[in-house]
Amino acid sequence: MLRIKNFLSLLARVAVSLLLLFFLFKINKIDLRDLANNIKGADKQLLIIGFLIAFFNYFLGFLRWRMLVKTAGIDIPLKKLIVSFSGGVFFNSFMPSTIGGDLVRATDLTGHTQKAKEVIATIFLDRLSGYVGMVFVILPALLLNRSLLQDKVVLTSVSAIIILLVIILLVLFNRFIYCRITQFLSSPGSGKIKDAIRNMHQEIHVFRNHKRMIIGNLLISFLIQLIGPLSVYFIGLSLGLKVNFIDFLVFLPIIGAITLLPIAFGGIGLREQLFRTYFAKVGVVNHLAVTMSLLSFSFVVTYAAIGGLVYVLTVHHRRLQPDKPSRI
Repeated sequence: MLRIKNFLSLLARVAVSLLLLFFLFKINKIDLRDLANNIKGADKQLLIIGFLIAFFNYFLGFLRWRMLVKTAGIDIPLKKLIVSFSGGVFFNSFMPSTIGGDLVRATDLTGHTQKAKEVIATIFLDRLSGYVGMVFVILPALLLNRSLLQDKVVLTSVSAIIILLVIILLVLFNRFIYCRITQFLSSPGSGKIKDAIRNMHQEIHVFRNHKRMIIGNLLISFLIQLIGPLSVYFIGLSLGLKVNFIDFLVFLPIIGAITLLPIAFGGIGLREQLFRTYFAKVGVVNHLAVTMSLLSFSFVVTYAAIGGLVYVLTVHHRRLQPDKPSRI
């Protein structure tokens, strides 16, 4: 029954992606030849710069997660941590949801350490840290470009992101709210959800005494949220766009947050629609916005393929030499 449910969910997301792509190319009349000409005419040197910037962002992402893993007391060789991270990068891009790689990271690292709760907590905090960094970037950027504050779509998107972050932080770090939530979930059938929240709450509180790590982690998240839009900004420059970098700091976090939702298969179709919708607000024509989205996604696919190659090539070796659970 569960497999049928998962298959139907996958089918629904594929259908949504196909529908969005149909709407994008047929309803909005985006010509594939225009996209091909845009890519062909792009400044290759600027694209290479954007590609290298994106690579540096993955490196920062690995450092951020490694900090959390070490603080959680998870004893794991650096090589195996790189392999787990690489697998996560691959499956984030090619699984139905853009957070599917988190499940792979959790499963792979738990298999090495037998510390499921701690591993899940590090991955959740890794995502949460990125979310906080996103808000730290988007709010100043929005204030620097106050014309976007007048746009209802942008304002609603940013408000939703901030409200969701506040709710998550209150549930996890405010004891009064946490107790009320667990009381509310005392009804029959909610045991798994309640246990998951309780376990996460307990594991996260282990990190509260590591303030220097928390500050360092948030600083890395801030840099990641700055550098991600910078990579796409260079893609825009390669296409000859004259768009303010501040606009990228506002739009890219919003697009990234929405594509995390399990709506479309790997965010395909949804991402392109979002690029078209938001960048149209600063005068970017549809086919250039979609080209920018496709080129940025090509960076993701390239790094995902490298990550997948690293992960697959080590599968046989890891099966032959399983780790003994660490005792800490």
